[in-house]
Amino acid sequence: MTSSAPVSHASGASVLDLAPVVPVVVVEDASDAVPLARALVAGGLPAIEVTLRTPAALDAIRAIAAAVPDAVVGAGTVISPANVADAVAAGSKFLVSPGWTGTLLAAMKASGVPFLPGVSTTSEVVALLEHGVTEMKFFPAEAAGGAAYLKSLAGPLPQARFCPTGGVSPANAGSYLKLKNVGCVGGSWMLPADAIAAKDWDRVEALAREACAIAGEPSR
Repeated sequence: MTSSAPVSHASGASVLDLAPVVPVVVVEDASDAVPLARALVAGGLPAIEVTLRTPAALDAIRAIAAAVPDAVVGAGTVISPANVADAVAAGSKFLVSPGWTGTLLAAMKASGVPFLPGVSTTSEVVALLEHGVTEMKFFPAEAAGGAAYLKSLAGPLPQARFCPTGGVSPANAGSYLKLKNVGCVGGSWMLPADAIAAKDWDRVEALAREACAIAGEPSR
């Protein structure tokens, strides 16, 4: 499995190379964060994106950063400079946004951690390349054209690499991962709501192992 050592912007480390599948986690109860993260890591998925969609998100990031050293925890749904500052202060090792503006991009660049700004059009990709950014989130992946769209971008824009997220599932993850301009995919299929509600961390671990198998990676 890809190394789960902490990444840093200064080292040139890439979010796209942490793991082939990045779980996208919505934490409603911060007390679930540590056992959930441990289950994902045990299943072979060390890179964990905690979305800033709930009041518990920052506490969840803090808890995972402090208690699960083998996890590389990051923040998703980063949409403002305040989100950037709060996420990094909580211990985020990477940042992911659904889209970007000049202001948000500047804040992410200044954060000191790797980041993936979101794109869904060719023009947005070209604009980021002008800013020296070559690694991006492709969102919402399926609604924006899916694997066929990304394959089409590889010819004219070979320097751009992507993490497709949004509608990615066991049925289509492999189609994305075989593309030369895709480093990893993001998804939440290994985190079914009923398993989280029941605190069935063994099931989460098993689904994480299945995700590794889809990606052609050995689980731990």
